[in-house]
Amino acid sequence: MGLKLEFLLVLLIALTSVLTMTTKLADHEYVPQNIKKELEFTNTTFTEVTTEGREGVAFGTHGTRSNGVLEVEGLRYHSDTVKRLLADKGRYKGDNIYLDGNVRFYQESGFEYHTEHGYYHKPTAILYATSPFVAMMDKNILHGERMAYHTRTKEVYAESVDAVLYTAEK
Repeated sequence: MGLKLEFLLVLLIALTSVLTMTTKLADHEYVPQNIKKELEFTNTTFTEVTTEGREGVAFGTHGTRSNGVLEVEGLRYHSDTVKRLLADKGRYKGDNIYLDGNVRFYQESGFEYHTEHGYYHKPTAILYATSPFVAMMDKNILHGERMAYHTRTKEVYAESVDAVLYTAEK
């Protein structure tokens, strides 16, 4: 009788172990997102071309394209309205180029802008600084919290501006 009881207990313990290890308590499964790298490059120049002509040229020291988003390190960009736009990292997503780290914008004549974060909206040709910025031209210095610079009309709209501007004497 003692042997049958031990056999029954071992059988019940084994059956309980198998059931608890194979039974799912949640009705959803973890499905990892497939991040698919489509492209990887080093020291590459990209030229954006449409049926109307060349839109812009970008150079990157290293980058990848994953799930339709192009990420570029050491970005240098220029177009007909942008003389030079530099950033440590850039991310092309839709019509925007998101810029992070040591962002610098230079125009043919006028101010040069420095910030840490911003983005450039290509269809409207507007550069947005989303973090504090500094604009400099000769001795003129402009500090602000955020700004929007229209590269076609050369107009700047800024928030919380602190500026030192020198005017010509008359």
